[in-house]
Parts: sequence; C-alpha cells; structure tokens
Amino acid sequence: MDITGLTPLERRIWQAFPRGVATDVRRDESEDPATIQGAERTVRAEVIQALLLGGSSEADEAPALRITGASITGVLDLQHAEIRHPIRLTSCHFQHSLELDGTQTRQLDLTGSYLPALAATSLRIDGALRLTNCRIAGSVQLSNAEISSGIFLDHAHIGTGGGWALQLDHASVGADVWAPGLVALGGIRLSTAHVEGAVDLEDTQVKNANGDALDAARLTVGTVLNAGGLTTEGRVRLTGAKVAGWISFIEAKLSNPGGVALGISSCEATQLTLRDAQPVSGDVKMHYASFKVIEAAPQVWPATVRLEGLTYEALTPRLPAADRLALLQRDADGFVPHSYEQLAASYRRVGDDADSRAVQLAKQRRRRATLPWYARLWGYLQDATVGYGFRPTRAGGWLLALLLLGSVVYGMHHPLPAEHGKGPEFNAPIYTLDLLLPIIDFGQQRAFTPTGVYQWLSYLLIAVGWVLATTVAAGITRTLSRQ
Repeated sequence: MDITGLTPLERRIWQAFPRGVATDVRRDESEDPATIQGAERTVRAEVIQALLLGGSSEADEAPALRITGASITGVLDLQHAEIRHPIRLTSCHFQHSLELDGTQTRQLDLTGSYLPALAATSLRIDGALRLTNCRIAGSVQLSNAEISSGIFLDHAHIGTGGGWALQLDHASVGADVWAPGLVALGGIRLSTAHVEGAVDLEDTQVKNANGDALDAARLTVGTVLNAGGLTTEGRVRLTGAKVAGWISFIEAKLSNPGGVALGISSCEATQLTLRDAQPVSGDVKMHYASFKVIEAAPQVWPATVRLEGLTYEALTPRLPAADRLALLQRDADGFVPHSYEQLAASYRRVGDDADSRAVQLAKQRRRRATLPWYARLWGYLQDATVGYGFRPTRAGGWLLALLLLGSVVYGMHHPLPAEHGKGPEFNAPIYTLDLLLPIIDFGQQRAFTPTGVYQWLSYLLIAVGWVLATTVAAGITRTLSRQ
C-alpha cells in the first residue's frame, strides 16, 4: 500500500504497528463509541486490512494491532485470511459490518466498540474473543467458530429484535462463554456447541417473543450453565443438552405465554435449580431428562408440565408429599405412573416411608380414574378399607372393629357345637378371631357351626379377614425390610 496517501492518524498507526504500540485516539474515556466523529479520528478499513495482511511487519515478528477510540470507515473484510497478529480494536466505531468469515487469528478484542454487525462464521482464534461492553446493532454470527480460549460478551448489547442476535451453534470453545449482563434483542443460539468450561448468562436479558430466546439443544458444557437472574421472552430450549455440573435458573424469569417457556427434555446435569425463580410463564417440558437433584419450590412450576421419563434422586427443599403431588396432577400427558414412582423413590431414599406411601396411594387413586366403572368400584373399596395396602394401620382398625362385631353377635347367639358334648367351651371373641385370622387355629372354628344369617356372617369374616390380615402382614414386612 502507498503510505504517502495516509492521514496523520493512519501514518501514526502504521509506524506503531511493528512495535505493537497502542494507538489511543480517544478524547474522553467515557465517550460512547457510537458517537465518534471527526476526520482526525477516522481510519480507513483498507489501511487496517493492509497492516493485518502483511503491510509492514518483519517476517519474524507478530505484533498486535492496537487501536482505541477510532472511527473505522469502509468495509473491513478479512474473510478467509490467516492473520498472525492479535487484533485489538477497542472503543472503536465501525461504520460497516466486520467481515471475518473463515478468518484465522491469534486474538480478537473489540471491547467497548460499536458495530453494525459481526459476521464471523467458521472463525478460528488461538486465544480469546472479547466483545465486552460492545454495542452491536445487528447479529453476531459465530457459527462453527473455534475459540481456543474464552468468549467474553459481558454487558454487551446485541441484536435489533427478532431472529438470532447471537449464533454460536456448532462452535467449539476451549474455556468459558462469559456473558453476565448481556442484553440480546433476538435469540441466542448455542445448539450443538461444545464449551469446555462454563456458560455464564447471569442477569442476561433475552427478548425474542416470537421464537427461541435461548436455543441450547445438544449443547455440551464442561462445568456449569449459570443462568441465574436470566430474563427471557421466548422459549428456553435445552433439549438433549449435557452439563457436567449444575444448571442454575436462580432468580430467573422465564416467559413464553401460550407456548413452551422451558424445554429440557433429554437433558442431563448433576443438578437443576430454580431457587427463588419467578413462576414460569408458559409450559415446561422435561421428558426423559435426568438430574441427581432438582431444587425448586412447587410454586415455580406452571399450570402445564410434561414429566414422562424424568428421573432424579432427590428434590429440595424437603417438603411433604402433599406439596409435591399437585405438580403430577398437572401433567399434560395425564396419568404418568413413572412420575409417581420417581417421587416415591425420592422419599424412600431419605428414609421418609410415610410420604413414600402417600405418593404410592395417590398413584393408585389417580390410576383409578382411568379404569372402567366396575374396576373403580373395587378400587374405592380397597381405598376405604386398606388404603390399597399402603395404610396397614387402617386394616388393623377394621380387624378390631370386626372382632368387636363378631364378639357381640356370637356372644348373644352362640353357634351350635359341631359334635354334641365334645370340643372346647365356646368363647365369642376367640371364635371371631379364629374366623378372621388365616393360618392360626384356636380350635373354635372347627368346634362350632353357626346357622342361617350367622353362618353368612362367618363367611364374610373369613373372607375379609384374609384380605385385612395379609395387608397388615405386608405392611409389617415392608417396614422390617426397609430397616
């Protein structure tokens, strides 16, 4: 490039570049890059392009290009270029989009700059990409990018509303995606990306009411996905995502009325937490997701959920079963037996047998509503008498009541001896107990033969006794086996 046509500022940058000296043309540290004006602060994109593509550096040098506070005119087109130099264009105003599709470089730092858009599909960076405090009016396209270190988007403002504000799908990041305080007017796309470290979206705001606010389907995260304080308008999609640590929506506000607000089907993580989050506005889908711990208060969940195949080991905070069962009633798929089994197992793991039985009983009652009328009648009878076997003390109460009934009835109306002059003396309570308890034989039942209605009463006591006694025995066996 002919340097005789350079402006004084461009000449200064050209001369500083071989030594990697920073060129700061700011008048005020606090000025907004979007307002930078003045010919004395203007750098043509073609000058920067000439420098980066081999303009003035020695063969054995790889200086950084450092410019701060400049207005860059023209299209800076570095597509498919291999640049050996770190690029630091901080607090600059770009009049046109920065074109970096297929570019390879050592580092890219645009901290505090204003850009109409950033096109960097298949970008390769050996170090970090820094977009801290950037104002990017259009989209940031980083699909298929390979960033050896981290991506910094903290407190940046990107997007114009609608569509994708940030595309990182199929990207590979060697450290963190660091974006606390990010404001995105449009969706964030992280689908099928691989992040070695953490994804930090704390206090991020994403508005894409007509689509996905966050599409992280099949995302892989090496440590944690922190979305504490995240505010979204649109769907949050983590379908098939795999996170080695926890997924946090602490104090988050997820909103997509009339659609899915949180979709985490087939997602895997150590812990999912929605502690102190606002009630989710929209549906929640958790089909076949898997977590060790789910931390969420009952009021966080919306009116419609889908829980088929969801697995977990524990729920926090520790609450009575009655407070957790309401969620299972709201499953859009209707009666899902697996959901009840999971909840019962979570109580059983912590030794809370009473709540575990309460969940199993609720399962049978919910199942009863799906049965034919005659099966429902039998179910009501089982429920009233023995609580489907999960209320053994109720069975004991029925046994005592029947023992009292038989003792009174047979005490007033002695049955005739089976053989006159033989057998033990009649004892009404023992005779009734002999009828009620299977296997145990006190000799009274064989020795006396009731007639008429009292004979039918004996048949009833025998039949009911079998059911109740086996229920009590089963309850005792379950208690002993758990101990």
